[in-house]
Amino acid sequence: MIARLQKSTVFAYLALMAVWLLLVWPSFSLFVVGVLTLGILSAFYLGLLFLLIQYWNQTDPAPRATWVELGMAWLREARAAQRVFMWWQPFRHQSIADNLTGVDSTKRGVVFIHGFMCNRGFWMPWMRALLSQQRAFVAVSLEPIFGSIDNYPQTIEDAIAKVTAATGKAPTLICHSMGGLAARAWLRTASNADARVHRVITIGTPHSGTQLSLEVAMFIGKHVNTVQMRRFGEWVTALAKTETFERRTKFTCWYANCDNIVAPTSTAMLADADNRLVKAQGHVSMAFDARVMNESLALLN
Repeated sequence: MIARLQKSTVFAYLALMAVWLLLVWPSFSLFVVGVLTLGILSAFYLGLLFLLIQYWNQTDPAPRATWVELGMAWLREARAAQRVFMWWQPFRHQSIADNLTGVDSTKRGVVFIHGFMCNRGFWMPWMRALLSQQRAFVAVSLEPIFGSIDNYPQTIEDAIAKVTAATGKAPTLICHSMGGLAARAWLRTASNADARVHRVITIGTPHSGTQLSLEVAMFIGKHVNTVQMRRFGEWVTALAKTETFERRTKFTCWYANCDNIVAPTSTAMLADADNRLVKAQGHVSMAFDARVMNESLALLN
């Protein structure tokens, strides 16, 4: 479903550009001005998010970003968002199939779990990396996109079963944003869950919720999963109470001091986990940071 929605957005944008071109023809300069205006408005909105999270981080115990780091994150996030939301997810999400046959069974497999308003296309560079290593993987697409996070464990259960059958080993879960909460929801409900996963790696997951969930609800509406991701909300608080110290030590949590969605910064950290700071990266771009990818893949075995 998210692919259809994002395709519609891309086509609407292209249609708008075509109408503008017809209106200003033959003035190519006016056409360029229109295109640049849309780009500037988008960049301005993204910049406001970075300013907002910098404000929220004033009293946060996590390391605060410098203005240079915020500027670098802004540029990186704008670039990453264009690729993810306008190309990979709407048009390329099925271009790399799950890899379960002809794999190296001596290597541990992976289940990829995306975040809010995303699909399996989010993981394109990661899937290519695992194909080159002949590793088994399944990249899920969570549906319904505006449903409860508690609806997602069965999808994760099926993916874990497939990867385990392909390798004979407990897989690693690699999760972005809300995907980390979905993984924790699976751990809460599945039978013998702790023994069935090797490690859980989260990237920009709002483990304690995010302050921005209220703002998200203002723009796209109040949905079950956005409410569940409220900072220190009822759902995330109840989830944390079900977890043991041993379970939390299975987690490696990447958090960014420039995360423009999960704020304040420390909400992406999990008590007793291996929490790792990323600097000068936004919420989407941090998932493709070279250090995040390399160190995460090194944890697979």
